Amino acid sequence: MESETKSEIISATNRVLCEHGYAGLTMKKIADESSMTTAAIHYHFDTKAELLNAFLDDLIEQFEAELASEATDPRERLTAFLDAVFTPSNPDADGFPVAIMELKSQAPFQELFRERFLDLDDTMHEVVAEIVADGIEDGHFEETDPDEVARLVTTTINGSHVRQVALGEPLDETRQVLEHTLALHLGWQPGSEVVA
Repeated sequence: MESETKSEIISATNRVLCEHGYAGLTMKKIADESSMTTAAIHYHFDTKAELLNAFLDDLIEQFEAELASEATDPRERLTAFLDAVFTPSNPDADGFPVAIMELKSQAPFQELFRERFLDLDDTMHEVVAEIVADGIEDGHFEETDPDEVARLVTTTINGSHVRQVALGEPLDETRQVLEHTLALHLGWQPGSEVVA
């Protein structure tokens, strides 16, 4: 499938999820949000489940690309990770948390969705645990259990998106709380990697 066509369908799917929710997501509404016909969308995706799986694959790909950091200092990598989570670089992502919440609400009933979100959580967990372990080894972070910190961070991130969507709480408020908590666990201060 052409990447432009896929991107258009994925973007339209995001908009429909944000506006109509999972229950209101139809191929017709996706077609109305794009320049494609329903038949053209069906040509690329046989079922709604197949389309949503591609949507989640795209999400995970984008997120993993944002997590890629060339920094070697664990403190810089931690900052880059938090930036990727709490300050997405995609300007079209305004309604994206709503779309994700809509799909997460279906995870108990859709094994495929549950697996994709487990993949996403595993990715976040692995990245954070590795950063923490490297920071301890380099003497930048205090001795602690990297897996425990990674679980705390991923749980906080998941909760922050629920609070953002359901309660309208800005992500930067949760980031400040998480950074304070990480300072307590790791002895790390945001910006401590900056060298004069």
